[in-house]
Amino acid sequence: MASLRRRARIAVLQTLYEIDCTEHKAKDAMTHSTTEQSLSQEAISFTEKLVQGVVKNKAKIDNIIGRFAPSFPVAQMSIIDRNILRIAIFELLMDNNTPVKVAINEAVELAKTFGSDSSPRLINGVLGSIATKYGKTNPSDQKEGKWQLSLKN
Repeated sequence: MASLRRRARIAVLQTLYEIDCTEHKAKDAMTHSTTEQSLSQEAISFTEKLVQGVVKNKAKIDNIIGRFAPSFPVAQMSIIDRNILRIAIFELLMDNNTPVKVAINEAVELAKTFGSDSSPRLINGVLGSIATKYGKTNPSDQKEGKWQLSLKN
């Protein structure tokens, strides 16, 4: 069974996907996603924090994605990949309450579950570059694959 926070991240991804595809308000989309996932109040609070953080910082996050994935324009990127990156970048650079390895591994796991075959590699590469650039990880960790554990499965 998925952890409490993983289930909350799934609800965040579903919420952001719905917002991207429809004109629904974030609060309505989040209510739908958290109900569907049968989340506890703690998980709902975590979901709400991530959704609000991503929505509030969307332009800044998309700018970061554009800088680190110039071959994949944000507007042309798959909705799933774009929103997984948004969640993880918010957690890595703006929230700072999730360890780097956890944020990257959780994002890669979401990509494996909901993305295309190439999604995990894209997500891992972009987030690894961001973590290294912003001093969120030791450069030797990247070479040794210490925070790329999800890709070895």
